[in-house]
Amino acid sequence: MSTPPPPAPAGPAAAASQPSNPTITITPLPPFQPDLYQRAWSSTPHPTLPLLATAHAKSVTVFSLATFTKHSALTGGHARSVRTAAWQPPRGTQSKRLGLVTGSFDATAGLWSFDGDKDRDGNGGLEREVRMGDRDTEDGDGGEEEREWEFNLVLEGHENEVKSLAFSPGGQYLATSSRDKSVWIWEDVSNPTGDNDGEDDDEWETVAVLSEHDGDVKAVAWCPTHLANARAGVGRKHYSVEVLASASYDDTVRIWREDADGEWVCVAVLEGHGGTVWGLQWEGKERDDGRFPRLMTFSADGTIKVWTLRVDEEETEEGQQEGDPFRSGFGGMPNTMRRSLREEWDCTAVLPKVHTRDVYSVSWSADTGLVASTGSDGVVAVYAEKESAPEDVSMASSGAENGGAGPKSTWKVLGTVSHAHGPYEVNHITWCKRFDPGAERKGKEEMLVTTGDDGVVRPWQVRIA
Repeated sequence: MSTPPPPAPAGPAAAASQPSNPTITITPLPPFQPDLYQRAWSSTPHPTLPLLATAHAKSVTVFSLATFTKHSALTGGHARSVRTAAWQPPRGTQSKRLGLVTGSFDATAGLWSFDGDKDRDGNGGLEREVRMGDRDTEDGDGGEEEREWEFNLVLEGHENEVKSLAFSPGGQYLATSSRDKSVWIWEDVSNPTGDNDGEDDDEWETVAVLSEHDGDVKAVAWCPTHLANARAGVGRKHYSVEVLASASYDDTVRIWREDADGEWVCVAVLEGHGGTVWGLQWEGKERDDGRFPRLMTFSADGTIKVWTLRVDEEETEEGQQEGDPFRSGFGGMPNTMRRSLREEWDCTAVLPKVHTRDVYSVSWSADTGLVASTGSDGVVAVYAEKESAPEDVSMASSGAENGGAGPKSTWKVLGTVSHAHGPYEVNHITWCKRFDPGAERKGKEEMLVTTGDDGVVRPWQVRIA
């Protein structure tokens, strides 16, 4: 991401372009306030609460999705810029607190908790969550004092900046990736029950250091657990449920699983991009055919690719012994004798070429299946997967060339927006639930949020006829 000219105060919202398909409109909404006036790297919505965490400089600003204004801020925990942030899934008594983890250019990851009394109204409702960071207490100078986040724990081990981090769906594992070409997997070994006050100490241990990439590891992402046992998972009992993917400057993506011996191993290397793989996104919407979730990758080569796990149909047959790590696909051979555990993944789609430069970010909606992308050219694009006609399915490659991955898919561009952040690069895009007054279905309707080098966090209304 090139260095932009000095940021200027953000002007009026960028105008939406004429969509390439009349069934969709992409319209800018008022930006989040205050403007950050400095490069912002990413914005991450909370999975259930109306909160959005934006990483920038040495801090994270949390915005309210109900008001598009600042809710609270995380400051003082890192010596250098915060590159990324992720919301911590609740575990045990942690369900009573708001948790966030940050990854920084200072080579560390930090775990934070919010000090607001989340249960003071007896139900911890969404509206209370938005209000609990309000400036409702006065300081000695007659000004307003914000409620603060507490910096609980620092995770050290990487030699260079932490570029990405992600919690496993259940919150047991945290994966961090770095410029040092490694992926670290940390396990939460805190007391899951704790005391009634919910103030048990965080305790994490390193369970794996994965060093097979030949370049900086740009991003990590865990497969959604509720989909990981779909069809292909039935016959893969020699693995744990958790599946991790990593993207690198070495132009590849690697798939990692924990084997029956408790070792994290690379089970697949996805090759095909002609440049740095900036990131990846797992499919969050269950597939109609019940197959394993697909993986979407995006790159400096300007392309977005979809990868599908090749399934040995024999693995899905009934008769597998549930939980038996020595069976499935290997004829019941003992763990020490079976051949190397490997998976085959096929590129089953390449989305239409829209971007003229690096694709920095892609978001795949778990609700609608729509995909949004953005990048160095400042363009925002929205895509939909086309429904295949019967003759298209019969003609699709599903034999030797495509293995058991199923038919290849095709995608179409629904709409684009040029200069989404004026002359600045757009670093991140995400689908996000709407809770603002303009939403027709609060908490269910989706919008897009983009984050750019201009320090503006901009929401976009997406209307589909």
